[in-house]
Amino acid sequence: MLFDPRLCLAMYEQMLTIRRFEETAIALFERGRIRGNVHPCIGQEAVSVGVCAALRRDDYMTSTHRGHGNCLAKGADPKLMAAELLGKATGYCKGKGGSMHIADFEGGNLGANGIVGGGLPIAVGAGISIQNRGTDQVAVCFFGDGASNQGTFHESLNFAALWKLPVLFVCENNLYALSTPLKEAMALPRISDRAAAYGIPGLHVDGNDVLAVYAHAQEAVGRARRGDGPTLLDCATYRFFGHFTGDPGRGVTYRSKEEMEEWLERCPIKKLCRYLTDSGAMNDATAREIAARAEAAIEAAVAFAESSPWPAPEDALQDVFA
Repeated sequence: MLFDPRLCLAMYEQMLTIRRFEETAIALFERGRIRGNVHPCIGQEAVSVGVCAALRRDDYMTSTHRGHGNCLAKGADPKLMAAELLGKATGYCKGKGGSMHIADFEGGNLGANGIVGGGLPIAVGAGISIQNRGTDQVAVCFFGDGASNQGTFHESLNFAALWKLPVLFVCENNLYALSTPLKEAMALPRISDRAAAYGIPGLHVDGNDVLAVYAHAQEAVGRARRGDGPTLLDCATYRFFGHFTGDPGRGVTYRSKEEMEEWLERCPIKKLCRYLTDSGAMNDATAREIAARAEAAIEAAVAFAESSPWPAPEDALQDVFA
């Protein structure tokens, strides 16, 4: 399949921006600037970017505790993202959501969710809304391999299949639910195999190949817009860091050095860089320009966040459901 070089370059820049955002978030956490924990998606950027490249701004999305890449790929402003991570009043949720609960309703982002599998039924609800209103929007649900063993996964796929809802279920399958290997949590070889139980397509794709993810997402999104129902997209990828900033995630813990090195060689950014270079779409000068823009965008985001005000104490109970 031939891909538009401009689209490929845009996806490359977006993946670099996400990578730089996550690296900076880790550094800010280590300096005590971010409270709680950060769950980096470094290594998984191709899934977010490939899927969201097939979406429109008015399409809906639900995300996870490892959702910074999803949010940025869906069009979130890095400045408002950084402000939210630092708990500032200028953040997407006025500093009250933090790393795991960012939402951007104007951009179609219905919110990240710290509950494993929590976004699945919300995406189904968005699908019902689309169907009732008769629009051609699509709802995309990102979730991890661990969520595929939750009851919400099966309930949501069953309901969406039964009503032919315009929902795309995207599993960011990084092979570990925290520290539990996928092979020890399910008997089937692939999560996509589970789609057959609900009579919907299940597609397995190399989640480190952004162009393959994009092609499969386009197919699934087109199916949903036509009213043909949901699709389960199983994207095999890998997180290069631990489950969160306090988890080394390698060696004597639960992942071997050899496994890590194998996946590091399959880095999605390096893979797209090779494709762009080999196809003549990008040279060294262009690569440096893109890297500089990504770096500048994140530096500006941090500067904005650092200079932003803290939420006022009297606003503590605003936006709280009672």
